[in-house]
Amino acid sequence: MTQSVTLGVDIGTSSSKGVLVGANGAILATAVRAHEVSRPRAGWVEMDGRIWWEEFVAITRELLAAVPDAVAAAVGVSGMGPCVLLADENDEPVRAAILYGVDTRAGAQITEMSAELGDEEIARVGGSLLTSQAAGAKIAWVAEEEPEAWARAVRLFMPASWLARKLTGAYVLDHQSASQTTPLYDIEGEAWHNPWWQRFAAPIEQPTLGWAGDIAGHVTAEASALTGLVEGTPVIIGTIDAWTEAVSAGAHEVGDLMLMYGTTMFMVFTGAETLRTPSMWTTAGAFAGTRNLAGGLSTSGALTSWLKGLTGTDYPELLADAAASGPGARGLLMLPYFAGERTPIQDPDARGVIAGLTLDHGRGDLYRATLEATALGVRHNVETMRAAGADIRRIVAVGGGTQGQLWLQVVSDVTGLVQEVPQITIGASFGAAFLAASALAERDGATPPVITDWNPVAQRITPNPELAALYDELYDRYLRLYAGTRDVVHELAADQRGA
Repeated sequence: MTQSVTLGVDIGTSSSKGVLVGANGAILATAVRAHEVSRPRAGWVEMDGRIWWEEFVAITRELLAAVPDAVAAAVGVSGMGPCVLLADENDEPVRAAILYGVDTRAGAQITEMSAELGDEEIARVGGSLLTSQAAGAKIAWVAEEEPEAWARAVRLFMPASWLARKLTGAYVLDHQSASQTTPLYDIEGEAWHNPWWQRFAAPIEQPTLGWAGDIAGHVTAEASALTGLVEGTPVIIGTIDAWTEAVSAGAHEVGDLMLMYGTTMFMVFTGAETLRTPSMWTTAGAFAGTRNLAGGLSTSGALTSWLKGLTGTDYPELLADAAASGPGARGLLMLPYFAGERTPIQDPDARGVIAGLTLDHGRGDLYRATLEATALGVRHNVETMRAAGADIRRIVAVGGGTQGQLWLQVVSDVTGLVQEVPQITIGASFGAAFLAASALAERDGATPPVITDWNPVAQRITPNPELAALYDELYDRYLRLYAGTRDVVHELAADQRGA
């Protein structure tokens, strides 16, 4: 006897993850494939897009083998973004995929496009100014810098849409991802902005637009043979992992703010109105009728991983040492801009700074300062969102970093925010499976699942009011430290590029 399940797969920065979920939301099996990005030059972050499909196939086969009586009734897909994977007429990548805002190569194109189109008009049409997150500027970079690759480019993909293409043959992109191809998308019209598409991306066929939970198509015979999925199985369009992760935790309602603790830190506020501010990203929501104000730190888990490798220490030891160091890290203050910074300073030439070091400081102090630096970055983003009009009513924490109680507590203490942590923190793959189950229910006229039934709140992290004054002072110093070191740091960044 077989059991009907949904499959969710997410292509992340450091790994691809898959999950099989039963009808009641129970996780039946998980699978992971680790991978690494390529950094061929300073500011460049790439990945071979063919790996995304190879890992999807391997994960799907592993999951189906782990639960022999399972039949995937629907497939959910998700992935990091916004990415730029350009492919030829045979769907072969013309070059490695250029990743999201951590890739800062398109600075010249951002300057040129902003001068030509005007910042005010760019924000009016697309919601956001051009930053390292803007996929449209990276498309322009390929056109200008790699004419041989550009001459072969016919289609534009991101990880989720690449999987949908491989599975179903559909050439689609969700509105949320499209809204991050600035300046190629009209956020109020919810459509491609044809004048600027023709100006900067004319050779590329426009993907058909839909919403994250819409059905893109059905598994083809060829994809069935490769993956073991039943031919004709519906596949959703999917979206960028941060938005799918918000779905996984029920943090996608109006007034919700999701904090995603991962390799980078990502924040998504959901509202009903289009909010614009120069230092954040205004996007379409994952679902019709919603808008997002989003932000992200370029490093969070990547920074803790760096320090772990540097000290040759495991995480439990570092966390114990950091707890012993105590609030304020014994007078250390760090700027977490080790890979430049995205929001709200939008400074790809920012770099990490550690201030206050003495011979008395140890690894625990450094690790504590690292946790506090990411928390101060979150506070900077939250305060910028609120200044833009975001009515934040509820904060939900998701991602692998939520397994560290100290990090969660530091973020609450620094920001003054209560955080809700869901029971299941497996992430975007779980959200993709939920969207697939919802799409299947809608297609069949059945009662759709409810995410709070699948994934209830497990704990609430409340700030310690006794630390408010300490962290208010540290936040002021954090802002002043960046302002005071910016010029020198920019000179050092220029030297690094030259080297």
